[in-house]
Amino acid sequence: MVYKGMKERRKKPRRPADAKDKGLTGDFVHQSEIEFKVIARRNKLLGLWAAEKMGMTGETAKEYSIEVVVSNIEEPGDDGVVRKVMKDFAEKGVGESEDRLRQEMDTLLGVASGEIRSESA
Repeated sequence: MVYKGMKERRKKPRRPADAKDKGLTGDFVHQSEIEFKVIARRNKLLGLWAAEKMGMTGETAKEYSIEVVVSNIEEPGDDGVVRKVMKDFAEKGVGESEDRLRQEMDTLLGVASGEIRSESA
């Protein structure tokens, strides 16, 4: 029953519950993929930055950046990446602190996020 002066509440037909659930799941999966890509890109950029600090160039630097990306897959989380790069810095005699490394990670996260979001737009 609709009273005078009241508007219909429902403007769109209802979707079945399973369709709504699929939409939410799809959004979650898409967001997770974006986050994974951003972290992988950040780690690649970090690897290139670290490679430069260690005097690597060209293919050697690219290969090292892939090692950094893989280190996050083998040991998920930033700590694994930090451990790998700090160990490599120590072996090569690079005098960067862990705080400086984490600052660079934060900076590169913003860069990677911008790159990935512009690519997927």
